[in-house]
Amino acid sequence: MWNGTKVGRRGFLGAAAAAAAQPAAERPNILYIMTDQQHAGMMSCAGNPWLRTPAMDSLAASGVRFELAYSSNPVCMPARTSMMTGHYPSRFDMRSNGPAKVPKETLANSLGQVFRRANYRTVFGGKTHWPEPMNPQTVGFEYITRDERDGLAGACAAFLREKQERPFLLVASFINPHDICYMAIDAYTKANQLPAMYPQSRVERQCVAEASRRPAGASEEEFIRKLCPPLPANHAPTADEPAALGRYGGFRGWARKNWKEEDWRLHRWAYCRLTERVDAEIGRVLAALRETGLDRNTLVLFSSDHGDMDSAHGFEHKSLPFEESARVPFILSWPGRTPAGRVDRKHLVSSCVDLMPTLCDYAGIRPPEGLPGRSVRRIVETGSAPAWREDVAIECSDSRCLRTKRYKYSVFAGPGSQELLVDMEKDPGETVNLAGHKKYGAVLADHRRRLRERIRELGDAWGGELTSRL
Repeated sequence: MWNGTKVGRRGFLGAAAAAAAQPAAERPNILYIMTDQQHAGMMSCAGNPWLRTPAMDSLAASGVRFELAYSSNPVCMPARTSMMTGHYPSRFDMRSNGPAKVPKETLANSLGQVFRRANYRTVFGGKTHWPEPMNPQTVGFEYITRDERDGLAGACAAFLREKQERPFLLVASFINPHDICYMAIDAYTKANQLPAMYPQSRVERQCVAEASRRPAGASEEEFIRKLCPPLPANHAPTADEPAALGRYGGFRGWARKNWKEEDWRLHRWAYCRLTERVDAEIGRVLAALRETGLDRNTLVLFSSDHGDMDSAHGFEHKSLPFEESARVPFILSWPGRTPAGRVDRKHLVSSCVDLMPTLCDYAGIRPPEGLPGRSVRRIVETGSAPAWREDVAIECSDSRCLRTKRYKYSVFAGPGSQELLVDMEKDPGETVNLAGHKKYGAVLADHRRRLRERIRELGDAWGGELTSRL
């Protein structure tokens, strides 16, 4: 951490070269741990009684956990591209998992390249899932393993036990609890006598089978009725939901229409077990960090690319602006440097675009120009930040969303009713759509205006076309 005369405690250096010139001991190592498809409520430290996540909980106990952190786009490839570039996916005309154009100049200023120029050793392990031409090398990392599970934990632990000659940025990108995807996919293809989707995914299916296993000694009825998590209070569709939500086909629409209570509860059980599985893998990495003494000079940031609907509103999977899909864990921990056990419930964070500015801030590196994100470091250290954002944008494959301090406003593509307005203070489960209520006409108009402004600021062409119809 910088504390000298060349840069203030919360400031940036004038150039990456200046950071590189400083002794390594003055700059923290950074360990960025990422899971896949884990919503913010899937931790025992977040009050979930249906699972135990001691590794994640340990980070929250020694650091600051943000309750209002949202993915820039709750699908793998857009979110992960956003993390590495610091930009919203719409900058690359990217709405879902598919081709995108990421310019060479953006790659040159990606997360790994920025830290590598500042003389950090930049190392990446695990899941990538980026569009071409993005790969670990083009975004500035050594790639230590393709394994996304226990092998990744072992590779990261081995790296941490090496003698470190200079500060490092280590990204550990774990796959789970993403394997939960295969439950609905396989149930749908089996019920409709269709060919298996993703037949090559044998390891994933094995993990789901293990996560779905009934505990020894429990009858099937006892397992479902007593051990599996109950349906959430917001399991039913939102009252007056936008028409687009009723048009989902394929396995998502099939599960919403056909799954019974026991199917959803088993899905929730397996999701918990897969989350516990990845927590154990994270625990191995954190144990190596402590054993080597590196924890004393290492900032750990833990997050996920997006969440899973987890049976809320009758959905599983992701890509929707609802809380379960879009809100993710976001924890910063540096024992002795971050306040222990603080939970921030008032600052709106964009977990993807705020990532690079935050890590650069801690490393004393000036981030690339023109990034839409902000560093959360001052919030971590003091609990506040001057002129912090009043809202945060969420881009989805068929919608655009704006989360403000009290409300969440979404616009969906397609015919029929398109808007969703929810009072998050009174209705955190997003169970009632207020968009058609006259009482909220002024609130609706204000959020329409704000969303249009954010879309213009981001240069979001598709979002601009969508909102122009209102």
